[in-house]
Amino acid sequence: MVTAQQGLGDEYRRFSAIVARIDHVTVNVVRVSLGESIARRDPMYYSLGDLSIDTGRQLVMRAAGPISLPKLSYDLLLVLVRAAPNLVSVDELMRLVWPGVVVGSETVSQRVKMLRDVLGDDPKNPRYIQGLRGRGYQIMATVSESRDTPAAMSRVALATKSVAVLPFLDMSETKDQEYFADGITEDIITDLSKVSALAVVSRNSSFMYKGRGIDILKVARELQVSHVLEGSVRKAGGRVRITAQLVDASSNGHVWAERYDRDLNDIFAIQDEISESIVMALKLTLLPSERRAIQQRGTDNIEAYNLYLMARQLYVSGHEGDARRAEGIIRLCAGATDIDPHFAPAWALLGLGQLILRFMRGTHLDNGLQATERALALDARHAEAHAIKARILSEDGHFEAASAEIDAALRLDPESYEVNRSAGYLRYREHRPSEAARYFEKAMTLVESDINSAHMLISCYCAVGDDQAVARVSRITLSRAERILVQDPNNATAIQYGANSLAALGQAAQFKEWMHRALLIDPDNIKSRFNFACALVRLQDKDAALELLQSVFEKMAIGLLNHAKADPDLDPIRDHPKFKAMVEAAQRRLAP
Repeated sequence: MVTAQQGLGDEYRRFSAIVARIDHVTVNVVRVSLGESIARRDPMYYSLGDLSIDTGRQLVMRAAGPISLPKLSYDLLLVLVRAAPNLVSVDELMRLVWPGVVVGSETVSQRVKMLRDVLGDDPKNPRYIQGLRGRGYQIMATVSESRDTPAAMSRVALATKSVAVLPFLDMSETKDQEYFADGITEDIITDLSKVSALAVVSRNSSFMYKGRGIDILKVARELQVSHVLEGSVRKAGGRVRITAQLVDASSNGHVWAERYDRDLNDIFAIQDEISESIVMALKLTLLPSERRAIQQRGTDNIEAYNLYLMARQLYVSGHEGDARRAEGIIRLCAGATDIDPHFAPAWALLGLGQLILRFMRGTHLDNGLQATERALALDARHAEAHAIKARILSEDGHFEAASAEIDAALRLDPESYEVNRSAGYLRYREHRPSEAARYFEKAMTLVESDINSAHMLISCYCAVGDDQAVARVSRITLSRAERILVQDPNNATAIQYGANSLAALGQAAQFKEWMHRALLIDPDNIKSRFNFACALVRLQDKDAALELLQSVFEKMAIGLLNHAKADPDLDPIRDHPKFKAMVEAAQRRLAP
């Protein structure tokens, strides 16, 4: 057990007494130095319930194998374990887990929720972590510690193999095949994740290293894996060359390496061979059901697969407010499904493109439900199709059915980018900003280029009054907007996101400069005008906001109208006669 540091003295005792009087419970609020709480020099082993923690290797394990935890979740768990059975205040958690970073209490509660989800802990009946509202958190299970490796952990550690698949490099001469290389990487990650005897780092963790100089041993330490897979892709004409090598992090030696120089139509066979070769190299057993699961790719047609990868790259690298991007996704996915009508992922992404375009352009367009239903008919366990269907049902006012779909999606794949984004939108429309923020936070970390989720978080945290979190996500949104503008200085959507970030940071003059620039470049962008109006409301310029909203309500589609009814940014003007008149006029115009 960790005791309070010397030096707190009477102040500490007075504070504890006050807390005890308020809640009639004796509580110790423990201060632990960051160095002691997170990174001791000597390895230390902890056991709590069925969990074991190896602080030397930063591993959390159960009997079945290691539990994949992001670094912040691991740090949070370790602080709580070392303080057990004492309570650690929210302020202390912010200081210890996020040193030098300004975060709010909402961030702490979200990280605790993520940790509980991974551990399978029920907050209503906790086995591991108990929260006391407004006070902090404490470990419920009995904690024991040792400097000797527990026998059970040794057996698990010896039997456990883990791998990180780094983004394959695009080695084409024209450097225009990044989407294809990323697709190959994602497929290999998905394939290896189906092997029960192997722990595989998630896509978001692996892709953090994209475009960076790689030190394999450092990557292995940071991701806490025993092996790292790296490779490259070169596609030209009808040929493809793929190199791959599996590195043992303990020796920095190659366990396996291969080069494939084949016809492009062999790409699926190459992926199967890579996955099976890794399993063999690690001396693991591939069950028949796992082999069949790996070989199920949704399509056997390389042309359909290539079009889908292009659409997928367009989606993850773009912005929700870009109608031309949605049109591109629709064209590419329509082409893929024309070639292979049984390609479920392409149908699902087609439905999403149609949903986005309808939201942007109007009710006469396809809402994407038919394509999404087709995807689910082909693969009922396609998590993203369930998530997209949830958004479509929500747009049409079927909130109970939408909630059932998003719950199914979260059960099937809680690590999916689209599932978390869709869950965020659904909870936002249900006036549950705290829950929405949790999902948008995760989506923002899953895809580093996701500026839309970061922007939505500004509204979520404004709604709950967490000023520190507003400042944090505003800076993230602004940073991502600036990165886009380096490559595309006239990207009006990125300028709009940056402008709204400046408004949230209280920089009104700069906000107006950016707003005017965006409106000059793209004066007909209804969504940008809507978001600018929200920012003007936050800046207390209600008259300017109402003036800007007039043209928005005259042209908006049903999707944006539904959003306007739920958007908490507009609450300060919701009872204004002009606003009420705009809503009523838009409802009459858009009535079936």
